[in-house]
Amino acid sequence: MKRKKKAIAPPNLWYGRQAVEPAHPQDYAVITFAMSNSDNHMDLLRGVNLYLVGMMGAGKSTLGEVMAKRLGYRFCDTDALIEQVAAQSIPDIFQASGESGFRALESQVLDQLVPYTRLVVATGGGIVLRPENWGYLRQGVVVWINAPLTELQRRLQGNRNRPLLQREDWPQYLANLLEERRHLYEAADIHLPVAAGESTEIIGDRLLTLLEERIEPLEERILPPSSAPTNTED
Repeated sequence: MKRKKKAIAPPNLWYGRQAVEPAHPQDYAVITFAMSNSDNHMDLLRGVNLYLVGMMGAGKSTLGEVMAKRLGYRFCDTDALIEQVAAQSIPDIFQASGESGFRALESQVLDQLVPYTRLVVATGGGIVLRPENWGYLRQGVVVWINAPLTELQRRLQGNRNRPLLQREDWPQYLANLLEERRHLYEAADIHLPVAAGESTEIIGDRLLTLLEERIEPLEERILPPSSAPTNTED
């Protein structure tokens, strides 16, 4: 008998550090937040989701919260949603079901996020490994947060919540993972290098600039000037 997927309840959406949960599932897509009038980026992506990919420790969740505020979007983290669905911590999921079980849940979560709009989604470092996940990611804008290996190693030292790094040679293993995944990260729409010590606000400013450069003006997307019809009759 084929095992049925477990349905994902409308996830908690993080605005800053405050969780907001819809009163009713049908209201999920219309939840909004009061935003500063000084931010001019509300319609930059026109509702298209923003997916942040990159290695563990790259700062996807921290940047994701900042970008959600800038864009007037909601923020969610796939790892947090996986723990919600499984009612287990990620280390416990790895122990009980292995990496393959975790990856299956990861794909399920991503699949069920796709119908929603106006989301900034921080993804797990290995979400790029499954080809099917790219079918979901490509329905939004994908940004690779590329932090230097030395900075990743510094941030992850002593972290007990990363099952793949619970080994003596974890710094080299992390380096190997990065090299194995690099060509997959490079398939992202936008490549965003970040430097050690760089503030999240500055990184967010740079990402907004990159998005503005890549997103065509709405008028051009609807009717490119070269294809504008010519009225030849009175």
